[in-house]
Amino acid sequence: VKERIVEHLAVRKLRLERGLVDDRSEGSILLLVGPPGVGKTSLGESVARALGREFHRVALGGVRDEAEIRGHRRTYVGARPGRIARAIIEAGTMNPVFLLDEMDKGGNDWRGDPSSALLEVLDPAQNHTFRDHYLETDLDLSNVLFVATANVIETIPAPLLDRTEVIQIDGYTDAEKVEIARDHLLPRQLRGAGLEPEELEVTESALGIVVDRYTREAGVRNLERQLGKLARKVATEVARSEDDAHVAVDDDEIGEYLGKPKVWKDQAKGRTDVPGGATGFAVTGAGGDVLFIEATSKEGERDLVLTGQLGDVMKESARIALSFIESRADELGIDVEHLKRSIHLHVPAGAVPKDGPSAGITMTTALASLLTGRKVRGEVGMTGEVTLQGKVLPIGGIKQKVLAAHRAGLTEVILPRRNEADIDDVPEAVRDSMTFHIADDMSQVLDWALA
Repeated sequence: VKERIVEHLAVRKLRLERGLVDDRSEGSILLLVGPPGVGKTSLGESVARALGREFHRVALGGVRDEAEIRGHRRTYVGARPGRIARAIIEAGTMNPVFLLDEMDKGGNDWRGDPSSALLEVLDPAQNHTFRDHYLETDLDLSNVLFVATANVIETIPAPLLDRTEVIQIDGYTDAEKVEIARDHLLPRQLRGAGLEPEELEVTESALGIVVDRYTREAGVRNLERQLGKLARKVATEVARSEDDAHVAVDDDEIGEYLGKPKVWKDQAKGRTDVPGGATGFAVTGAGGDVLFIEATSKEGERDLVLTGQLGDVMKESARIALSFIESRADELGIDVEHLKRSIHLHVPAGAVPKDGPSAGITMTTALASLLTGRKVRGEVGMTGEVTLQGKVLPIGGIKQKVLAAHRAGLTEVILPRRNEADIDDVPEAVRDSMTFHIADDMSQVLDWALA
């Protein structure tokens, strides 16, 4: 992220030095995409501060009226300029940094489609003649630096996405969170609780326990809440004591202030103790997560029962998985009698809706494990889609999924061949502590996964 922003500064510096300022390509649109709490809005503010430009935030969440962007025609009562024109008036300059917050949360109804109105605003080839309905004059937006933020790309209209440069911000590793907590979050919470820095000292290993045992998220919002809770408890102690207090919080004392741990990360290995369990991954709004798939069979008419609020894509993946297993029964050493039983496939947690193409190989492995009686190795997680021929197809969200695997204590990850390049996005410390198996075919997956 920083590299891309530094490139922007370098281009701007060269163009100013070489007198190319009249050219209309200085404004560019960066779209920061990532889960909540990873610092997308803060980055926009930092960019403005580094550039020495005015900063203005435009919240797009829930905006359903096109006139909010383009302005109202003056014939209407209560007409006024649109958000973009108003922001320029308030900033008092033609080259501010605009943060278009929550771009994926805009809606559309009978009043028009604001995302279509944004197309002209965000296109460097068109926005030097942006016309606001209220002002009825062309506004030159070509020198504005637009920084947009979004949690997910899927809900942003394709033409709008095409005009932006997407920068993916994924979650932080535990070590990064500890650093952020030490350098930024804890000092801020101490100020908020009215404490002096010397009155509360939290050791680095204690911060590690807060990150590991009390929060499960991609960003750091929940971590900041836990540190705020700690600071308030200490502030209460300081306020009660008559002398100058100094509280040092170590590993053993964390439980006294924050209560019992809320999160246990070492559950992945215990879920594959019996044949029929396999560990996969999912990408949620809060970053990556570990997804468990369980299969069992019972006497009865031959059928496939699917539970766990699965979407259409996952239901099809499960059927493909079963057909593939049946077609390779001899090769895998499966007794034909097993295939005549009723098979039940469940994806906990049952209350969470799930859909997506990345659980194909996990479902196939769970079924193969059940029908062959071989357990899936506890330290292995996998992600990828499967075809009827057993080919392993690529999927998205590799960085988030590998970080989730690392958090859950897994040490080996099976990935599709065409996702091999995505391993470079994973932080080096995580990459070095894990083994990656690159699969072309389902037979390789089963060799690596089954005990």
